[in-house]
Amino acid sequence: MIKSIKDKMPTKIEIDLTGPDGNAFALMGIARNLAKTINKRRGAEYLDADAIVKDMKSGDYEHLLEVMEREFGHIIIMYR
Repeated sequence: MIKSIKDKMPTKIEIDLTGPDGNAFALMGIARNLAKTINKRRGAEYLDADAIVKDMKSGDYEHLLEVMEREFGHIIIMYR
């Protein structure tokens, strides 16, 4: 069976910020889960989930979004 290259390429996780996933607590949970998942796949702790969430809490909502983009922008898309 021959598959298209698109079948092999992973898609980004889409987060609708206007829905329930846009809640600050939901975003912190998503960040924590993504960090843990990435660490499991790499076999080591590259991302410190606690440090990321602490950074997310250190500012306002826009800062939280900036941290999400900085840490996970390569695997997520956030929509307003």
